[in-house]
Amino acid sequence: MPAKPPAKPPAAPPPAPPATARRRLMTVAAATLVAAAAAPATLAYAFPSATVSPTAVAPGGRVALNVAGCGTQVARVTSTAFGETRLTPGNQTAASLIGSATVYDNASTGTHRVVFECGGPGGERVTLSLQVSSGATRGGTGGSIGSMSPGQIAAGSALTAGALGAGVWVMRRRAAAS
Repeated sequence: MPAKPPAKPPAAPPPAPPATARRRLMTVAAATLVAAAAAPATLAYAFPSATVSPTAVAPGGRVALNVAGCGTQVARVTSTAFGETRLTPGNQTAASLIGSATVYDNASTGTHRVVFECGGPGGERVTLSLQVSSGATRGGTGGSIGSMSPGQIAAGSALTAGALGAGVWVMRRRAAAS
């Protein structure tokens, strides 16, 4: 019997042209982008988030209230610090419901619960805290100056003066060279 010639291995498929590989890569990238963009939109109504600003206020002060992700056109907020407040849509899509409340003049000092209810009573809830303090709340610089020592203030002033002096020196030198 004559010997069989050795079998040839199967031919490898030709490599994909670069344009086809780029198209596939761009299709995968586009699909990923669409999925990532759609994810927050679908999760926005799953977990509402709320804010109270400022978080510390004196009796008689006002607070801004905001809840996002309710998926409804109405929400209510209740607290022993200010009673009940209804929130209204901040935009056409009702992605954010906003409102404000005035803290009672006779509100007790301490921490008060603030309960946001999407869609009204029985809706999904978010609970935050509001601190009512006996004095005025700190505003303006937000306490950034009050925590600095005199040495830090002097060092910052010296650095500022040095930078201004160097700027003047450079400008005068450039003017003299012209």
